[in-house]
Amino acid sequence: MAGRLARIADSDLWWSFRHSPVTIASALIVALFFAIALLAPWLAGQNPFDPGVLDIMDARLPPLWLADGQAKYPLGTDSQGRDVLSTILYGARISLGVSIAANAVAMTIGVTLGLIAGYFGGRVDNLIMRFADVQLSFPTILIALLIDGLSRQAMPRDVHATLAIPLVVLAIALSNWVQYARTVRGSTMVEKSKEYVQAARVIGVSAPYILFRHVLPNVLGPVLVIATLGFGSAILTEAALSFLGLGVPATHPSLGTLIRIGNEVLFSGEWWITVFPAVALVLLVLAVNLLGDWLRDALNPKLR
Repeated sequence: MAGRLARIADSDLWWSFRHSPVTIASALIVALFFAIALLAPWLAGQNPFDPGVLDIMDARLPPLWLADGQAKYPLGTDSQGRDVLSTILYGARISLGVSIAANAVAMTIGVTLGLIAGYFGGRVDNLIMRFADVQLSFPTILIALLIDGLSRQAMPRDVHATLAIPLVVLAIALSNWVQYARTVRGSTMVEKSKEYVQAARVIGVSAPYILFRHVLPNVLGPVLVIATLGFGSAILTEAALSFLGLGVPATHPSLGTLIRIGNEVLFSGEWWITVFPAVALVLLVLAVNLLGDWLRDALNPKLR
């Protein structure tokens, strides 16, 4: 273990990280969001989605530093008396959870199809890539909206409400797998012509073993970059769906849902209901994207 840590400390990747203040700040912001999401039940002043703890008399209170603000609601309250800070903490849990799950599913689908297309080529490659090309002709949010709309039509309302979060995960994943597939396909086509793959094929090693034991570790660099940037994209897609009222249910709102709720009363002067969740969303996505940009540069020797 000590030897592994020593190798990490001496690596070019760690050196690049330590000498990039922007990257360090971005990593701290992302780590902070993960920490508050995990610890939300203990950090939040209330469970904002438990009607039993809400007081309608505390509705629409301004932030602490404005007139009529109260110390127990530092960022104010919404029209239902929910603490805005607590809703952000709980909403971050939903946004991060949905985005991580969607990115993991998209990566699994895309990497698997990319390996198959790049290794076998021919008709299999043409079929997978033509399907990917067709999907790339549509905006990501449109595909997610289409999948969500079809699921709403195909399922009874109560069933859809129960499966709302898994369906949002599936919708985002099915709209984001193409980037993984195209990148992995290109890298696999390069790797399959190398000697170690040829030797494995000559001695009769099965194709799945070659793909996942030998080829996959050598194509993970670009995949990690796409996964980091895809994580930010998944957060934005989930927020957009929730803002349109097609994402996670209102009983478990994400940051996008909170922005939509606050937007309904924005012009009445209660700006804090939508501004603070929006600022949290912008900070999170910006930090994730900056991490992705750094990782792309650090893993590409031509950019050093």
